[in-house]
Amino acid sequence: MAEVRERAKRAYENIEFLNSMDARTIRILTEYMEPLQRFHREKVKDTIVFFGSARLKPEDEAAADVKHLHTLLKREKLANRTAVEKELIKAKKHLRNAHYYTEAMELSRLLTEWSLTLHEKGQHFLICSGGSGGIMEAANRGAMLAGGRSIGLNISLPSEQMPNPYITQELNFEFHYFFMRKFWFMNLAKALVIFPGGFGTLDELMELLTLVQTKKITYHLPIIMYGSDYWKHVVNFKHMEDEAMIAPEDLDLIHFSDSPAEAFEYLKKNLSGVVGQPRHSKK
Repeated sequence: MAEVRERAKRAYENIEFLNSMDARTIRILTEYMEPLQRFHREKVKDTIVFFGSARLKPEDEAAADVKHLHTLLKREKLANRTAVEKELIKAKKHLRNAHYYTEAMELSRLLTEWSLTLHEKGQHFLICSGGSGGIMEAANRGAMLAGGRSIGLNISLPSEQMPNPYITQELNFEFHYFFMRKFWFMNLAKALVIFPGGFGTLDELMELLTLVQTKKITYHLPIIMYGSDYWKHVVNFKHMEDEAMIAPEDLDLIHFSDSPAEAFEYLKKNLSGVVGQPRHSKK
């Protein structure tokens, strides 16, 4: 008598296959379809995206770090004094820039309070961040303070970037593929606010400017670069224009701001009347 075989696994239950190179296309598709389903279920119509450094802390935490390092350096016997001195220099810079955390939180709060007064309350202009700490945390925190929902689009990294506690749980996402995460940043965005940051922030900034400049994004997309002194030291857009690498009108794609109140008024002016309009042209 022939031996009875166990049922084979269905392909969609085969974890080894789903995690294989051959199934990469399926995994990419899930990072499109699952967020799409969730955004529909949660009635999220559009967003305001905040980008910026993950390294910045609230001012009280940054001040506590500086105080702690000063205390360590007062010890007569400190084996790693040079390393602590370097950490102190870095901590002082983080304290100097900690006001950006406070200002991102305040801008997010103002925008969320305003969005909750609009038609289809709570469905438009949700704050969206990269889901981790620093400016991302501040953006989600400000939305929570205003009593609104917010989105976190986290990314799996070797350093284990954890989601911040201020994201609305139903809108807390984890991506494997950077390009799918970027897709969802842009797909629902009606405005972007770029706070000081490093390579990741620059990557996001330059990519979105290229999309707008080349008219791949066909709707009006307000872009605020927050912290004009920082950004004008980091990127010399005027020199790019002077050397004819960009057109003079390309500079009009960017609005610099240095206060939550001014940034809020600029966004409110540019977004008024946008609710209900399609994100893309009919081309």
